[in-house]
Amino acid sequence: MTDRMFNQRKTTRTALWFALGVTLFAGALPGQATAAGNDNNVEWNGLFHDQGPLFDNHVEPTASQAVTLTLRTFKSDITSASIKYYDNADGAFHVVPMSWSSNDPTGTFDYWKGTIPASSSEKYYRFQINDGSATAWLNAAGTTSTEPSAGDFYIIPGFTTPAWMKNGVMYQVFPDRFYNGSTANDVTNGQYTYAGCATEKHAWGTSVVSNVSGCNSAVFFGGDLAGVDQKLGYIKGTVGADIVYLNPIFHSPTNHKYDTEDYTTVDPAFGSNATLQTLSADIHATSNGPKGYLILDGVFNHTGDTHAWFDRYHYWSTNGAYESQSSTWYGYYDFQSWPNTYSTFFGVPSMPKLDYGASGSAVRNAIYAGSTSVVKTWLKAPYAIDGWRLDAAQYLDAGGNDGSDATNHQLMAELRSAVKSVNANADILGEFWGNAGPWTDSGDQWDGAMNYDGFTQPVSEWITGQDYSGNAASIPASQFDSWLHGTRSNYPTDVQQAMSNFLSSHDITRFGNRAGGDIWKTYLALFFQMTYVGTPTIYYGDEYGMQGGADPDNRRTFDWTVGTATNSAVALTGKLTAIRNAYPALRTGSFITLQTDDTNKIYAYGRFDATNRIAVALNNDSVAHTITLPVWQLSVTNGSTLTELISGTHYTVANGQVSVTVNGHYGAILAQ
Repeated sequence: MTDRMFNQRKTTRTALWFALGVTLFAGALPGQATAAGNDNNVEWNGLFHDQGPLFDNHVEPTASQAVTLTLRTFKSDITSASIKYYDNADGAFHVVPMSWSSNDPTGTFDYWKGTIPASSSEKYYRFQINDGSATAWLNAAGTTSTEPSAGDFYIIPGFTTPAWMKNGVMYQVFPDRFYNGSTANDVTNGQYTYAGCATEKHAWGTSVVSNVSGCNSAVFFGGDLAGVDQKLGYIKGTVGADIVYLNPIFHSPTNHKYDTEDYTTVDPAFGSNATLQTLSADIHATSNGPKGYLILDGVFNHTGDTHAWFDRYHYWSTNGAYESQSSTWYGYYDFQSWPNTYSTFFGVPSMPKLDYGASGSAVRNAIYAGSTSVVKTWLKAPYAIDGWRLDAAQYLDAGGNDGSDATNHQLMAELRSAVKSVNANADILGEFWGNAGPWTDSGDQWDGAMNYDGFTQPVSEWITGQDYSGNAASIPASQFDSWLHGTRSNYPTDVQQAMSNFLSSHDITRFGNRAGGDIWKTYLALFFQMTYVGTPTIYYGDEYGMQGGADPDNRRTFDWTVGTATNSAVALTGKLTAIRNAYPALRTGSFITLQTDDTNKIYAYGRFDATNRIAVALNNDSVAHTITLPVWQLSVTNGSTLTELISGTHYTVANGQVSVTVNGHYGAILAQ
């Protein structure tokens, strides 16, 4: 059995929902739990393990660190347990017997421990849990009665993801639409014409649709890097985000700039290289809030057709590949019939696809490998950006191929080496809309991905009843929970914690639009976003429920009369980011489901570590509900106090539970 076979995690959601039909979160109260005994029956509801700090002593081990794992069971419920792991080094399974270690503070649970020896090889593990003649298996995908063949936990020695990404809150800005900090660089009406479209300057707050049909990419509003700089107080202070992710900023004829003309120059409509240098310094500064981090959008699958390497319109004094087959850069692209038939991004002629060739090629050196490459230049001083979001990252390839193949993975591994050689703490965030495991599960490519599949889609379907494209698609709380569990199991824990969790993006409809303008649904989504596993990512304006349909309507201008600290949704966003920042358990702690109630549309879960135990209750109904939370699952003792962090209300635990009333489309966060 190969490591890839062992590690295949593409369990269908339907199968996963069925497998998780026996829940591990409700059921017996503590009094019943302690009655568990050696009765040839493993009580699934008491089983728990993840790679939170209470259950894994080295979630990012070095090659010389052994990994001690902790398994939770009901007290006196099992007769033995073992860790079964697969080691890439020898292509074989190994078994580590576990031993009883201690009880939890409530006396409800036993903790069993076992240690996987140190080595440099990647490993995958699951637990076998026995009560006499009965056996249960537990891995990242859930609990089963027969041994699973997929969905195991990862150990990847030497692989780390940036702590600042795991612990941060990201704010995404589409520069032309955020704030106009300098009218001196505004694009004017008819300033230039590209692809038959003359530039249009629209007034802030007006329609994003072009006056001339088919020319939406030529509509400019004047937002720029100076505007982002001038609003850092809002981003860092009011919203509480410390990571700024900018959509493309390099020279390009369009407003979206996904058709790069020059990777070495900030687009003049956004400022200059010096403006970026200032912005980066101000983001990193602590005088305007916490130290921040800057991520740029790297569009490396293709260039624009105005790039000097291609030069379709003869903008440059040099000969591009479109102009001459003798061009220095002819081999940078893949022509089927020169000059008019060539590989592109999704058949868009203005986006000719780069041909990365073999390792060591000129394109690879120019984009990431060389000392003066695009990737390395912006990571170095004086710009010192902190990471790259890789646009269309799955598609990078050689010979006009479509990516998601061995060459693509080689490119991503080489790019990672290049990035980390400049800044080992830089982040690599890949764009992928499905299971990004092939780029994250070996620890040699991305640190995380845009979490469309594991966050954006399920959140949209549960709260708004629509998918992220605005089509009718509704799921109940139990299916929401199963979807989340299944997609978490696709990734190593430190990747889960660095996934970008957004409600909207520049490529899908606005969450506020899908919510039908109901700001309470935005409130509810914010509660979940700020307490779930992964990096909360706020697409500018989502913090106040900005409206917008499909592209380009999802790129409206920011309304600065609404985006203020006095706005209820913005104020709630600030409260929730502050809570997340105050409790490491919400960022890197364990995650356990506490309750799903499809009838009343309730979802509750716990986040916990050695310092804090936090219960989050979400009410997706339109009316208030009183929710009884089984906080005994978090080892919260009777008589102890939990504080609801939004209202400040105190609750006393009795019989392992607390009851809290939660308004419709709202949440509660109870912390000990």
